[in-house]
Amino acid sequence: MSIKDVYGDCGYCGGEVDEQKIRVDFWWEGKLYLIEDVPAGICKQCGEKYFTAKVSKGMDELVKSQVVERTLQIPVKRFKEAYAV
Repeated sequence: MSIKDVYGDCGYCGGEVDEQKIRVDFWWEGKLYLIEDVPAGICKQCGEKYFTAKVSKGMDELVKSQVVERTLQIPVKRFKEAYAV
């Protein structure tokens, strides 16, 4: 089965979609998880991301599990109107 059979063309711009392994920022129950090495279809033209149903289900199951490779501290900042000048 070819990549085109799996993802087709981009639904937004019609560009060619290629498979890559990416890091996904995944929010679950108010918490942010980073999932690495996720296979995804990425549009070469606009960058839109596509996941197969199997990969999406796998990400859900992974986040619900107790498996954690490492924990990162992430600084949080709030954007204020004054910065939009």
